[in-house]
Amino acid sequence: MKKPITIAIDAMGGDNSPQKVIEGISIHAKYSKNVNYKIFGDRSLIDPLIEKFSINKNKIEIFHTNKFVEGKDSALAAAKKGKDTSLWLSIECLKNNEADAIISAGNTGALFVIAKLNLKMIENIDKPALSGLWPNNNGMNLVLDLGANIECNEKNLVDFSLMGSALYRALFNNDTPKVALLNVGSEEIKGNNVVKNTYQKLNEIKNPLYEFHGYVEGNEIMEGRVNVIVTDGFTGNIALKTAEGTAKFIVSELKLALTNSILGKISSLLNSNNLKKFKNKLDPRLYNGAILLGLDKPVIKSHGSTDALGFSHSIQVCEKTIRGDLINKIKENIM
Repeated sequence: MKKPITIAIDAMGGDNSPQKVIEGISIHAKYSKNVNYKIFGDRSLIDPLIEKFSINKNKIEIFHTNKFVEGKDSALAAAKKGKDTSLWLSIECLKNNEADAIISAGNTGALFVIAKLNLKMIENIDKPALSGLWPNNNGMNLVLDLGANIECNEKNLVDFSLMGSALYRALFNNDTPKVALLNVGSEEIKGNNVVKNTYQKLNEIKNPLYEFHGYVEGNEIMEGRVNVIVTDGFTGNIALKTAEGTAKFIVSELKLALTNSILGKISSLLNSNNLKKFKNKLDPRLYNGAILLGLDKPVIKSHGSTDALGFSHSIQVCEKTIRGDLINKIKENIM
């Protein structure tokens, strides 16, 4: 039997909260055992939803506050709102070892700032990195940084390689990660000085945690040759948004092509199972849940605009991170 774990949840962050958060908890609780949820938010809104979605009350504990961080708040304004917002209280719960991880779909900047104010960095890690899941032909990629750091040096990228590899092992049952640097070409001479110097360092380091596979270009990300892709936050965020926009465009155009004629409608009926698999492959909700790596406790960011299904998947990422002993894996291998 799996050891019981506790997840602290900011119920008020993101679009359509706390509705999607509580429904997401109900979805996760149906297939996950020995997980308890500490929910922070407005009890008057949360209690009716607990009843509506028939959540086992033995698994939850509600901490009332009617103050929360809004999407329009700057990171500084969110921090100045005080220590009784749902986001601050949920992170403080993790800080006090009353939970094993925290998850929020709220303001990204506020989450970063309040997490860094409350939690310590892992020793010898200079900067945190935001990592996320990304499908490829052979399974899943882990990509970082996705926006926490606009500028990075060689040490940061080496640290990201290590932290991303530890996370990959935690999520995917200790499979050996294949690390590559995102670059404008595959030759050693390509790229800026930071990327080229990082290439040399990773070539010299012989860490049993991962295998280094050189460079990967943007058009190769989905091939599955590598599965931990490292870059700075500026490049990573643009790559992510481009991929999300492309996936949305493809699904939209395919739907239009299959519904604007009789032949298209017949074709969609005949291929309904294959089309469902195709849509699921590109559905961002199934890959929801970004992890802020570098802090000494797990902090997970759910996409603010996702729905209940997407939020449930981010809780699943949270659970895998805890059960995979992510933080200790990083600490054991950091240089």
